[in-house]
Amino acid sequence: MEFFEGILIPIIASVAFAIAAPIVGCLLAGIDRVLSARMQGRVGPPLLQPYYDVRKLLAKERVSVNTVQGAYVVCALVFACLAGGIFFSGGNLLMCVFVITLSSLFLIMAAWSSRSPYAEVGAARETLQVMAYEPMVLLFAVAFYMATAAILPAGGMGSFDVSAAFLLDIPVVAYAWPAFLGLLFILTIKLRKSPFDLSMSHHAHQEIVRGLTTEMSGSTLALVEVLHWCENVLFLGWVGIFFVWGAWYSVIIAIVVALAVYFLEILIDNNFARVKWQFMLKSAWAVALVGGGVNIAVLAFL
Repeated sequence: MEFFEGILIPIIASVAFAIAAPIVGCLLAGIDRVLSARMQGRVGPPLLQPYYDVRKLLAKERVSVNTVQGAYVVCALVFACLAGGIFFSGGNLLMCVFVITLSSLFLIMAAWSSRSPYAEVGAARETLQVMAYEPMVLLFAVAFYMATAAILPAGGMGSFDVSAAFLLDIPVVAYAWPAFLGLLFILTIKLRKSPFDLSMSHHAHQEIVRGLTTEMSGSTLALVEVLHWCENVLFLGWVGIFFVWGAWYSVIIAIVVALAVYFLEILIDNNFARVKWQFMLKSAWAVALVGGGVNIAVLAFL
C-alpha cells in the first residue's frame, strides 16, 4: 500500500497531467492571445491558434543543431509533467518545487547546447530568472508548511503535502497572505510575462531574435510550447492552493482566483515594458525577503 501511494499514484497523476495540462494550457494561451489583442485594439487570432501553431510545428521537417538539444527539451517536459503530477495528486509541495526547477535547468542546457550566441544570451538570462524567483518559490513552500502547522490541530506539526490543505478549517492565505503576494510578484517571471520576460518572449515586438529558443524549430519548438502550457497550469495551481480548505466549494473559489490572477498577469504583460535584469534580480529578492522571510518569521512565533 505504501509503495502504491508513494510511487504509483504520482506516476499515474503525472500521466493524467501530461494529457490534461496541455489541453487546459492551450486554452489559457488562446485566451491570453485574444485578451491581449483586445487590450491592444486588434481583432486577434482565434482561441485555438496556439493549437494550430503547435500542430504546424509538429508537421515540419525535424532540423536540429545537435543530437542532444531535443533530448534536453524532452527531459524538461517530462520533469514538468512529473512536478504537475506530484502537485495535483496531493504530494509533497517542496518536491514539486525541486522537480520543476530541474525542468528549467534542462531547458537552459538545451539552449546552451546549440552554441549560438543568441541562444546563449537567452540561456544566461533564463539562469538569472531562476536565481531571481527561486528564493521566493522555496519560501512559499516553507510558508505553506508553517501555515498548516498553525491551523492543523496536530501538536504544531505542519505538512508539505498539498493534500493537507483539504484538512484545514480555513485557507492557508489567512496565515500566509504576504507569501501569497510574493508568489504573485515572481509569477510574472515564471509565466514569462513583461516586464520580466528577459530570456524569451511570446510577443514578436519584444525582440528581433527569440532568445532561449533561437535555434529550436519544428517538433523541438513545439515541445517547448507544450512545456510552457504545462508550467502555466502548475503555477496557477500554486496560486489556487492558498484558497483551498475542507469545504468542497473551496476548489471552485481557488479556480476563480487562479483565473483572476491569470487575467491580472495578462494585463501587466500588456502595460509594462521590459526591465533590466538588475532590477528584476533586486526586486525579486527584496520581495522574497519581505513577503516570504517576514511571513515565516511571524508564523514561527504563532
